[in-house]
Amino acid sequence: MIRIKKPICVMAACCAAAITMAQPAYDYSKLQREDLGRGVVAFRESPSDVCLSWRYLSSDATLTSFNIYRDDKKIANVPADAGTFYRDAYDGTGKAVYEVRPVVDGKELTDKRGTYVLPANAPVGYLEIPMDKPADGVTPAGDTYTYSASDSSIGDVDGDGEYELIVKWDPSNSHDNAHDGYTGNVLFDCYRLNGEKLWRIDLGHNVRAGAHYTQFMVFDLDGDGRAELVMKTSDGTIDGKGKVIGDADADYREKGVPGKGKTPVNQGRILTGNEYLTVFNGLTGAAMHTIDYIPARGNLSDWGDNRANRSDRFLACVAYLDGVHPSVVMCRGYYTRAVLAAFDWDGKRLKQHWIFDSNNPGCEGYAGQGNHNLRVGDVDGDGCDEILYGSCAIDHDGTGLYTTGMGHGDAMHLTGFSPDMPGLQVWDCHENRKDGSSFRDAATGKVLFQIKSNIDVGRCMAADIDPRNPGVEMWSADSHGVHNFKGEVIRSAVKPLSINMAVWWDGDLLRELLDHETVSKYDWEADTCRPLIKFEGCAFNNGTKSNPCLQGDIVGDWREEVLVRTEDSHALRLYISPIPTSYRFHTFLEDPVYRISIATQNVAYNQPTQPGFYFGPDLKKGWFRGYEIK
Repeated sequence: MIRIKKPICVMAACCAAAITMAQPAYDYSKLQREDLGRGVVAFRESPSDVCLSWRYLSSDATLTSFNIYRDDKKIANVPADAGTFYRDAYDGTGKAVYEVRPVVDGKELTDKRGTYVLPANAPVGYLEIPMDKPADGVTPAGDTYTYSASDSSIGDVDGDGEYELIVKWDPSNSHDNAHDGYTGNVLFDCYRLNGEKLWRIDLGHNVRAGAHYTQFMVFDLDGDGRAELVMKTSDGTIDGKGKVIGDADADYREKGVPGKGKTPVNQGRILTGNEYLTVFNGLTGAAMHTIDYIPARGNLSDWGDNRANRSDRFLACVAYLDGVHPSVVMCRGYYTRAVLAAFDWDGKRLKQHWIFDSNNPGCEGYAGQGNHNLRVGDVDGDGCDEILYGSCAIDHDGTGLYTTGMGHGDAMHLTGFSPDMPGLQVWDCHENRKDGSSFRDAATGKVLFQIKSNIDVGRCMAADIDPRNPGVEMWSADSHGVHNFKGEVIRSAVKPLSINMAVWWDGDLLRELLDHETVSKYDWEADTCRPLIKFEGCAFNNGTKSNPCLQGDIVGDWREEVLVRTEDSHALRLYISPIPTSYRFHTFLEDPVYRISIATQNVAYNQPTQPGFYFGPDLKKGWFRGYEIK
């Protein structure tokens, strides 16, 4: 029997056996989502070849083929059973205009958002996006600092169906919360992919710089087709129109008192003063609404210390809490007290949705369970999103769903780990020198297997890299090998596998590993990792974390891109896979879990994207071009 349904993904490959693919309970007909364009992108693979890639959308008919035009001349037809990728033998050096037009039942359709202009003398191997690097600055202590482009996000700020880039500028003296010292101001820019700068926001000197202070959410929250930017601000923040928020003369930075080290104790820390939450217009950078920041600082000691190391640990996310509209959730604390505050944006005002506080009666078990990151998805199948807050989960209504009590960790992964497992699962690591790494059911917190450890397990990774084993593989810094979703050891050692980021790059259904400047493929026959590409002349972010500015499905077909900064931060480079793929899938961006995982990638310790369903070679057992074979 063949049952036609509207799957999240569509692929052009066929195998015999049947499976049921676990999917979240989102009602996609009601869910407020982006109106995505075709995402056409062209880049030079060599001086004589141009690679063209574009999106296959859920609104496209299953048997859609595509006509390809260059400078209004038809150069190819890509059939319905091929991937949305084309290599054009073109050795011209001038500007070229590419256009992709869908064809259904032999009729070519008009697609106004299906064009891309390849600039003259385009670089080979990537898109280059020039930036306006900020000038150096000087702290009150007389120390000079410079700027580097850091974490980035995407949003369609003008409603044309294509993404712009929101880039965080990090000063060279940014600090972890554990360290004293002044920092430079945190800045944000918005750029089109051609390098056009739309605005700059200056958070001012009353917002400290560092990975844990500023979590920025870029998302279309009110459904007007244009993304907003939401983040914590303070007195002296200057919006994209030059307007100052609050008191421009206020300065809450501590001068510090003498201590044993070179830097005075508490120097540069912000222990008092106003904190705000601001919604910025994504197109203009204008501040549209500012309220007092919730969760409030209150008494510092309520968070575990008196120097803001605990109170200024912030997280943030977007979640479909009502199953229809995206809300923004701002979070404070995870080592001890944890508070999450959800807000809705109607285009004019922020309205508080709910507040969860581990200090509330009955919630004490949720204290100390947060990670340096979080995940969002409908884990219990009620059609609304839950927030995976490290070792605990907060339900869509702001109540506690469960807590495992395993405490804080640095990394976690949420996805469907096998097509044979219902729902979603979590692979998490812990730094309490006891619980090591754990694999749990995302809906109930039930531990499916655990590798205990007496060390701080600071990294863990989940990626389907080996087709000989069913489902997604898992490993961590002290997992004593690579495990499958049953907990079985399928490889006795972790090295040479990296434990950093991952990316779908080479065109098959396995995932590749992204570490520092290299994308590597695991060769299961030779039991080694082989480099596929190295991003030469680039620099990476967040110290030893060595993250790209962003990783995910930003343009083109279902595969993922890597956004990095040049060594001098005068430009961004968007690397796109030049490898053809025979698979055709709806873009991952149409899956809410995946799209939110991009929005939250900038939060504290960056984690790779993951969809809300199993994706890997085991899909061949049950899917063929949109049909589920029973």
